[in-house]
Amino acid sequence: MNATAHQLNNAFSDLQFAENKPYRQLNTFYDAKYKTGWFSMEGAPRPCFTPTLLKEISSYFSSVKQEMLTTQGRQYDYLVLASSVDNVFNLGGDLELFSRLIANQDADGLLQYAISCIDVLHANMVHLNTDLTTIALVKGDALGGGFEAALSSNVLIAERGTKLGLPEVLFNLFPGMGAYSLLSRKIGPSAAEKMILSGTLYSAEALYEMGVVDVLAEPGDGELEVYRYIDKAGRTQNSHDALRRVRDLCNPVTYDELLNITKVWVESALKLRPKDLRMMQRLVQRQSHKTKIGPKVITG
Repeated sequence: MNATAHQLNNAFSDLQFAENKPYRQLNTFYDAKYKTGWFSMEGAPRPCFTPTLLKEISSYFSSVKQEMLTTQGRQYDYLVLASSVDNVFNLGGDLELFSRLIANQDADGLLQYAISCIDVLHANMVHLNTDLTTIALVKGDALGGGFEAALSSNVLIAERGTKLGLPEVLFNLFPGMGAYSLLSRKIGPSAAEKMILSGTLYSAEALYEMGVVDVLAEPGDGELEVYRYIDKAGRTQNSHDALRRVRDLCNPVTYDELLNITKVWVESALKLRPKDLRMMQRLVQRQSHKTKIGPKVITG
C-alpha cells in the first residue's frame, strides 16, 4: 500500500457513515480501498451495551460473514469497532436492566443478556471465524463491558488520555463477559485479578506499558493510527495472517469457557444486596450523564 500520512488522513476524511443506516444504535461504513468495515456504537439512552445494540452488532457480523462466504475474493481484511459518542467508547453493561432483573431475581433474563454479550464478544475474538482481523479504536472511556469489548479485538488501539477499567467491584460484582479470560492471557492471572478487584481506571498509556493496549495514538489521531496499522500490516500481510492463526491456536478462549463464567456471573448477581443495587443505580445516573466512574486513574 505504501500510503503516506497525508493519504491516510484523506482516506478517513472521506469516511462517512451511511446516511440511510439500517441500524438504530450502530453506524457502519465499508472502506473498499482498504477492505475495512467500520462499525461505530451509539447506545441509547446511555452509551452502554443495550439489548438493541447487541442485536445490531450481531446482525452486522452476520452480514459481514455472509458477504465473506458468498462473494468471490476477500472482501474484508479488517473490522474496526469504534464509537460515535464523544469521549466515550462504551460504558459497559446495561446497569438499569441489570438492577431490574436482579430485583426480580430473574436468572433467565440475566443469563439471556449475558449470552447475547458473549455471542458478539466471542465472534469478535475469533474474527468471525474468517481471515479478517478485528481492531478496537478507543477514543473515550471504555469501562466494564466496554473494556471487555475492546480487549476482545485482535488489535487494541487507544488514544492517550483515554481511561479503561473494570468498575464492577464498586457494586460488589465482577466483569463476567470475558475480562478475566482475556486479561489473564495477556498479563497473567495475578495481574488480571488485581485489576478486576481494584475497580481502578487505567490510562491508555499505563495499559500500553502493561501490554494490554497494542498501539498508542495521539489524541485525535486514532483513525489515522488505524490506517497506519493497516498500511504497515499490509506490507507483510502473510506474516500477520500467520501470526493471527498461531495466536488462535496457542491459547484460545473457547465459547464454553465464556459461557461457564457468565453462569457464575448470574449466580453472583442474584446475591447482590440492596446497598449494592443502590450503588448500581447511582452508576446508571452517571452513565446517563456520561461522567467519570471510579476513584482514581493510574497513569503509569
